[in-house]
Amino acid sequence: MRIVIAGGHGQIALRLERLLAGRGDEVAGIVRRPEQAGDLLAAGAEPVVCDLESASVEDVARHMEGADAAVFAAGAGPGSGIERKETVDRGATRLFADAAEAAGVRRFLVISSMGTDREPPEGTDPVFAAYLRAKAAADADIRSRAGLDWTILRPGRLTDDPGTGRVTLADATGRSAVSRDDVAATLLALLDEPGTIGRTLELIGGDVPVVDAVRAVTAAQRG
Repeated sequence: MRIVIAGGHGQIALRLERLLAGRGDEVAGIVRRPEQAGDLLAAGAEPVVCDLESASVEDVARHMEGADAAVFAAGAGPGSGIERKETVDRGATRLFADAAEAAGVRRFLVISSMGTDREPPEGTDPVFAAYLRAKAAADADIRSRAGLDWTILRPGRLTDDPGTGRVTLADATGRSAVSRDDVAATLLALLDEPGTIGRTLELIGGDVPVVDAVRAVTAAQRG
């Protein structure tokens, strides 16, 4: 398979790129800065320099031609203000989805966030509240698209602990932590499982091997 990842220099994206390259897939990572290219090459990915805040749909679609799947793993990141939550976490998701449809790439995965299915509670930090609202709007936009075979993954609190390969994956899991290693492994398994198309799933650490957890949510839907 050929997979294109938006936000290719992100911590989860680099882990996913290593997993994909390790099993022989062709993977390209979209990055904003040319100096990030070396890290992608080391992970086994092709670096593609393209700023999703300023690129056109046509520009991005050209980079996605011939791909079998796309993963949106970009984010404005810590330290960014309210404006970039809109331009990246919301706007770039929509742009990447538009480009996938234009390029004929149906399989589409999004890394979202827990807490986006409700209005942020009173007293929430304004920037974090803007982030949650932007992700919620992006998720709603993706779910409305008949031209994409989408899956939305909402991880819990992210850690850099070594992955255990065991998770809890469900429509709703409750709040807890999950390692970035295990998020990347779950994304890999989701790419291979068409039964998760049209699902919005939460992910935290747990006791079920990743592949079995993905199969279980698929079996539950069929049942």
